Amino acid sequence: MTLRSFLTHSLLALLGIGMGYGLRAQLAPPAASPTEVRETGHTFTSPLLECDQGEYAFHELRPFVGRVQATVDRQLAQGRATHISVYFRDLNNGPWFGIHEDERFSPASLLKVPILISVLKQAESDAGLLQRPLTVQTLVDDNAGALYPPEQMVEQGKTYTTDELLRFMIAHSDNNAKNVLVLSINDAIIQAIFTELGIRVPDSPTPTDFTTVKDNASFFRVLYNATFLNREMSERALAYLAASQFTVGLVAGVPKGVVVAHKFGQRTLPGGLSQLHDCGIVYYPEHPYLLCVMTRGTTGKGLATVIGDISRQVYGEVDAQIRAGRAK
Repeated sequence: MTLRSFLTHSLLALLGIGMGYGLRAQLAPPAASPTEVRETGHTFTSPLLECDQGEYAFHELRPFVGRVQATVDRQLAQGRATHISVYFRDLNNGPWFGIHEDERFSPASLLKVPILISVLKQAESDAGLLQRPLTVQTLVDDNAGALYPPEQMVEQGKTYTTDELLRFMIAHSDNNAKNVLVLSINDAIIQAIFTELGIRVPDSPTPTDFTTVKDNASFFRVLYNATFLNREMSERALAYLAASQFTVGLVAGVPKGVVVAHKFGQRTLPGGLSQLHDCGIVYYPEHPYLLCVMTRGTTGKGLATVIGDISRQVYGEVDAQIRAGRAK
């Protein structure tokens, strides 16, 4: 089975339960930690220019992993989820932490992010690709039965540009748009993004639960840093992600008006077992951060509340530190 075939069939077929726990943290670097120098002037990206040896500034966040860990433990103890994994990274200078970060999940619609990156990579060398027409010839509605169905979706037999299909796939998580796009992907390009990030390239022998929070966070890091796509295409990708209509996960935990470039993934299994994930960049003013939360449980839509609660706590921690630093 080629990677293209895997992506076509896996978004609605990947099921199962993984095992494994862990907690690692890397926050509050030492006083002489290198400081990242980044290019400014872009809406969504901040390409890294160099690392400069400098003093540890207050704007580099102090550790708060213990408080988030306590929240995760409480959610698990209350039965609101059976598994919760969290990955956080301060995008200003790179400190990060992971909670149960080695837990493996079914990626579900999170696989649409590497699909997006792969199409835009092709567009870098094919100026007409984004305006190229593609016709929807899906025989089966792959959105049927979704817990969070698309508010808008492509229509059978209708022709759309590649750009329009990308927006349907990302902003509305339309599986039918995804199926059309996958047929146009160069296998070598999508394999390259997995390989460059050190993530296993999925194929037919791949277990159903094969991805982690850190794996999925990596896709957003390369977009923010503009290291796989060029700056124009990285900006475009994050603009699609910022247009997501899914508002009950990460977005529910931040104040109205704060931009979140993110993608959710959802899987419902027979018997009521569900997985729900939301990963993306929260554009806290002048201090963006990356947050990825992946969950498994029996509560269905209740998992969105779990993600929203963690997002709210993380935003509150960042906000409190930044405000306190500005007051000094």
